[in-house]
Amino acid sequence: MGWLIAMRGLMGVGAALVMPATLAVLVAVFPERERPRAFAAWSAVASMGMAAGPLLGGALVDAWSWAGVFLINVPVVAVALVGVVRLVPETRAGHGRGLDLPGTVLVTVGMTGLVWALIEAPAQGDASAGMLAGALVALVAFGVRQARSPAPMVDLRLYRDRRFSGASFAVAVMTVATGSTLFILSQYLQLVLGYGAFETGLAAVPLAAGVVAGSAVGGRAPARFGARACVVAGFTVTAAGFAVLALLPESGGYAAVCAGLALAGAGSGVAGPSATSTVLGAVPPERAGMGSALNDTHQQLGIALGVAGLGSLLAAAYRGALPDGLPDHAASSLGATLSYAKDRAGGSALAESARTAFVDAQSLTMTLGVAAALAGAAVAFLALPGRAGRTGRAAASASGEESYVGRGEA
Repeated sequence: MGWLIAMRGLMGVGAALVMPATLAVLVAVFPERERPRAFAAWSAVASMGMAAGPLLGGALVDAWSWAGVFLINVPVVAVALVGVVRLVPETRAGHGRGLDLPGTVLVTVGMTGLVWALIEAPAQGDASAGMLAGALVALVAFGVRQARSPAPMVDLRLYRDRRFSGASFAVAVMTVATGSTLFILSQYLQLVLGYGAFETGLAAVPLAAGVVAGSAVGGRAPARFGARACVVAGFTVTAAGFAVLALLPESGGYAAVCAGLALAGAGSGVAGPSATSTVLGAVPPERAGMGSALNDTHQQLGIALGVAGLGSLLAAAYRGALPDGLPDHAASSLGATLSYAKDRAGGSALAESARTAFVDAQSLTMTLGVAAALAGAAVAFLALPGRAGRTGRAAASASGEESYVGRGEA
């Protein structure tokens, strides 16, 4: 387990180097009026990968071994490296900035401690509270360091811009729910409905298909309706998807899973290009790399906190609904309870009770997903600019340099 976690951490470092750079390249290559469509294509391609990954992974696990899930990526990365070298233009700021090693350590310790404290809160108690306090101290120290630095790794002044802070917060709140969805539903499909690895992988297809379909709308709609309308509409559709997922039954729920994921994906596809364009449009062009990194950090932090926080809530609600008298190890998860119930007297009744408890706990977490999506919509409505005026759009069309929401519009 330690080796797996360490290598996954190393893969995370690689992803953190790649993902912000992809957005920074799009910012450098495309004028502002075309960026929503470029971001929509970027999101659609990522979603197709998200759909193909669980399907291919499930097939490899069933036909070969779990190792295939990792080994299949080696030729994929090799092809990607060749493509990057041949096709992606080099872009860089006019002046280099050194690595802020102390700041990097502080923010890494703070974020890691925060996520660990949320994950372990139900089981560790005081230790989790101590870790949370240490994480907050590290994050405050990081903020103080950035505020005093003449060349900060994170320019905190960006958060004074309503467009940047509003869109960033809305996206982070949104990903709190979306990031934990497949984590929770995978357990539902496999342990409640009894699906295999490949069948569970099929669950990601409606979500990805929804993102692709929504991105086709989200790439074009901002020019006509404005960023705020697209983000609010997208988050509202996503909230509807979580509402469907909150009503999943204990048996025969796959059709509802598909409908809920398709709605959640479509909403994300509609809102994503506008939110990303708003965030990066508020960043000076020479700091596009930093803006892209912050945009990615907001999303990844939301995903991590969603898996940690909602996962802990799911576990606590699940344990609270189980029959009394179970050993701690048997009550730690649905899988552990089902394993404990196997080959025991009264095991069938215990397994049935455990599945019921899990479905109830899942409904609670998905209901919070509805609340998170609606909170993101509310923040977007209050903080993001409305539809640009006719004059602003005409100027944008003529110059090719103005945003669809009008540069500087508050």
